[in-house]
Amino acid sequence: MSDNQSSPPRTWAEIDLSALRHNLAVARDISGQSVMAVLKAAAYGHDIKKIALALDKENIAFFGVASVIEARRIHSTGSKTRIYLLGPTLADERAEIVAQRWTPSISSIEEAQHFDELNSNTTQPPLPPLPVHITVDTGMGRGGFLPDMLDSALDKISTLKNITIEGIGSHLPSADEDREFTLSQFETFKYFIENCEHHFQYTHLANSAGLLDYTSSVTNLCRPGLMLYGISPIEKYQHLLKPVMTLKSKITLIRELPAGHGVSYGRSVVLEKPTRVATVGAGYGDGYPRSVSPEKAAVIIRGVRCPIIGRVTMDQIMIDVTALPEAEIGDEAELFGQQISVTEVAKNANTISWEILTRITPRVTRVYLNE
Repeated sequence: MSDNQSSPPRTWAEIDLSALRHNLAVARDISGQSVMAVLKAAAYGHDIKKIALALDKENIAFFGVASVIEARRIHSTGSKTRIYLLGPTLADERAEIVAQRWTPSISSIEEAQHFDELNSNTTQPPLPPLPVHITVDTGMGRGGFLPDMLDSALDKISTLKNITIEGIGSHLPSADEDREFTLSQFETFKYFIENCEHHFQYTHLANSAGLLDYTSSVTNLCRPGLMLYGISPIEKYQHLLKPVMTLKSKITLIRELPAGHGVSYGRSVVLEKPTRVATVGAGYGDGYPRSVSPEKAAVIIRGVRCPIIGRVTMDQIMIDVTALPEAEIGDEAELFGQQISVTEVAKNANTISWEILTRITPRVTRVYLNE
């Protein structure tokens, strides 16, 4: 057998790049603003390099990432889109940020002073001032200047000669849950922008839920994340979006099991009647959550919803195909995507859609469609 011979994947994720472009268009149409596409956490499990390359030609203002490692991965693709660090940075990361001209968000005077020092004009030719964005904490509690500290902070940072304040942003912790509080954040942000003497090229506040369900007269940049990948954090807008990822596997075995036979670890399920049980070659080792409720969870086989039986195991899931006598070994099973939403799986697992997408593991082959 040849060393380079390989078999088709047992479990794979189909990534529809035409759906990605559709969702970007929706974000633009609804917000009417420039876009920072959030690509952190491997582009929500879709592969940061492939998604960056797919979006690099879409005239996006920034790619938002969580870390220097993620910035480095995008940079290695040759992408020309600017890279924005969404959170505070460590001191030993900042020299690389300056050298690569990535855009940091600033949450403290000390950060600003360090970037100013690192970007000092000791090189030939001298470096231009590094654009930075100021983060204001309007209620997230994760980073940034409190609103009553902003004027003083801006006065100090504005005196630094080797950085320039290009933008200002905040974050919404509960735009999909607490409308009253979120509206108060918009008002706080608006009041500051309207009464601030500093001019910002970019003002940004809205994540996916924020841009879908709220409007702002003072922002000109939005930061869609989850919705780019086709999942709405607010259910009433789901019809506007197209899921980008469909997680699939195959039936590896079909057996007739008698009444009284247990299924899966812990024997939490003991069959009450003879059952046709299919084994599907995916499990929590691929990122499908072990915590889904067997009473509610299902997969799609040949267009038919087939319930999961017993606990999800590391590499395999058992499915009741009694009502689908034509099912056979090798049939595709959709775990989520076009016919079963990520949101449904997340609810069954008592978690959130973001976690389901980002936990799909590297052993799941990504297959890209409509490049």
